[in-house]
Amino acid sequence: MRASRLMSLVLLLQGRGGMTAAELAEELEVSERTVHRDVLALSEAGVPVYADRGRGGGYRLLDGYRTRLTGLGRAEAEALFLSGVPAALREMGLEEVAATARLKAAAALSPALRDAPEVAAQRFHLDAPGWFVPDDPPPAALAPLARAVWNDQRVSALYRDRRRTLEPYGLVLKAGAWYLAARLGTRFLIFRVHRFGEISVLPESFDRDPGFDLAAFWAGQSAEFSRSLLRDVVTLRLSERGLQMLRHVADPAALDDALASARPDGTVRLAVESLEVAYSQVLRFGPEAEVLDPPELRAMVAEAAARMSALYE
Repeated sequence: MRASRLMSLVLLLQGRGGMTAAELAEELEVSERTVHRDVLALSEAGVPVYADRGRGGGYRLLDGYRTRLTGLGRAEAEALFLSGVPAALREMGLEEVAATARLKAAAALSPALRDAPEVAAQRFHLDAPGWFVPDDPPPAALAPLARAVWNDQRVSALYRDRRRTLEPYGLVLKAGAWYLAARLGTRFLIFRVHRFGEISVLPESFDRDPGFDLAAFWAGQSAEFSRSLLRDVVTLRLSERGLQMLRHVADPAALDDALASARPDGTVRLAVESLEVAYSQVLRFGPEAEVLDPPELRAMVAEAAARMSALYE
């Protein structure tokens, strides 16, 4: 632990040119007294750290000194590619590894480019969860699943009260919710991480299918899932403005088919999740849509229109 902190201290000074004891203590999450002891240990080990006295002083490395401890380990290199999603790194237990990787990458930059990470961080930030989503703690199963994914290790997991042995291929963060892509037998499936119970990472590893593409698999599963929800079809007659509103009202998975079904008189067939969902969608059209089928939906909308009319009489 201390060796890692000493290396981080050197990399911080190399990357930023100079820092006060208070700044180093905040970055390393230790006391200023510990920083002073670490600097003394580095000096005794031959690292040319010196202190500037007075206002604006702090600790610096001798000009021209470059540590050779900037090589990235495998785990650090892999975590570095996720460093744009800090919340995800924190939830998977990889925040410390990624922080070390960023320090090493910054230390390897030429002096003219040392401010590049800070400049980028102040201009671009990825906030994955959606609006109005409660800030719940990450699922307990996430950290062990992340370790198993990194190391290609099988897991024995309780999922919906059933014990399963899975080969975890990848984790996906979608609108604040975590999903696991895993192979069960010969099939690749998607599991919601928050539904896992007890997780045991097994000692044996598995050989990954070289043809598996996580991004492509997720895109296909997402599209299939969205289409599977559209169990009913309703027929509407839309005005010209209603046709323009369609892309803002229809489910994205149903939009292309609805537009393809449009007739010259504005009639469209729209796939919907249920009549209740269709009811809320049709009301958004206001007077720009008429329900032609099914009769029960037409009656629901007519009754709503009558009540609305009575309110404004």
